[in-house]
Amino acid sequence: MSPKTKKIIGNVVFVLLIGLLIWPTSRSYFLQFLMKIGFFKPKLELNSASKESDRVSPEDAFNHVSFVNSLGETVKVADLKGKVVFINFWATWCARCRAEMPSINVLYNRYKDNPNMVFLIVEIEGNKAKAEAFMKEQQLGLPISFPNSDIPKEWLSGPIPSTVILDKAGKVATRHEGMADYSSPDVGKFIQDLINK
Repeated sequence: MSPKTKKIIGNVVFVLLIGLLIWPTSRSYFLQFLMKIGFFKPKLELNSASKESDRVSPEDAFNHVSFVNSLGETVKVADLKGKVVFINFWATWCARCRAEMPSINVLYNRYKDNPNMVFLIVEIEGNKAKAEAFMKEQQLGLPISFPNSDIPKEWLSGPIPSTVILDKAGKVATRHEGMADYSSPDVGKFIQDLINK
């Protein structure tokens, strides 16, 4: 193969990859593929709010926070005290949100029957039809929720996806902005340690 042919093939591959990243519906599939083959491993810090002084209790700031699940039931965060709460903020248009959903689904399947664990997968725009269509299309069994009150800036103040894990006392155990692999053993151990406390 001549150097000119190699250069043309390289340019075509480069343009295709850029096209995949630009086209919204394919972007999440491409990111999922990169995560599966181990090329892209988003780093997740699990100790960002591990100091007792960094944590905020629901009595102080989060008592008013509530969500509505897909059945129309109101879920008050204050009522979830005594359980570990995994809250993920996402939107259907967000490629990184869509790309991390399969890993959240793995974590959910691991803990969905545990009475000490609650998952709130919060679609921030409140678009129930789009959110349910996405879950069905991707064959995900995640329980979708929607904001029913203001979301505290301690939980969501920047980009999505953004994830907060509350301990049994309702305090922020960790917070992560951006995409992550929630199916990793480190995340499972972190959550199991919170459940065991």
